[in-house]
Amino acid sequence: MVTDGRLPGPCFVCSNQTGARIGDVWVCATCGWRYGDVPDYDLPLPVIEVVYYIRYDRRVKIGTSRRPRQRLASIRHEELLAFERGGRRVEQQRHREFAGIREGGEWFTLTEELRAHIATLRASGDPWSLYARWFSETLRS
Repeated sequence: MVTDGRLPGPCFVCSNQTGARIGDVWVCATCGWRYGDVPDYDLPLPVIEVVYYIRYDRRVKIGTSRRPRQRLASIRHEELLAFERGGRRVEQQRHREFAGIREGGEWFTLTEELRAHIATLRASGDPWSLYARWFSETLRS
């Protein structure tokens, strides 16, 4: 039997407070981490590479990071639009795909084509929730 509700405490991975109780086990609603499980601290934490899409005015920066919270804190932007799982290879593929609207460096004009791509990525969920889920999945494996 599955019941939704409040976790007994914050999720270890993403600090979310909501979850689902499946039998005797609570699972985080955001990242899927099993409440009460603790990762092996002798192992290094996983590294999740993401391609990020951030907006400033009518421009979008398509970049990559292994530490998105720190990276985005260091870049002036108005909105985080999306995350896409992947590293330099995916980032370079997007740069080639949107080369016709490049303004310079990693900045691109926010056109309908780019909006559509971002909307496709957003259909999978909120960027930070996706990142938490990817992190949780990698931590479990």
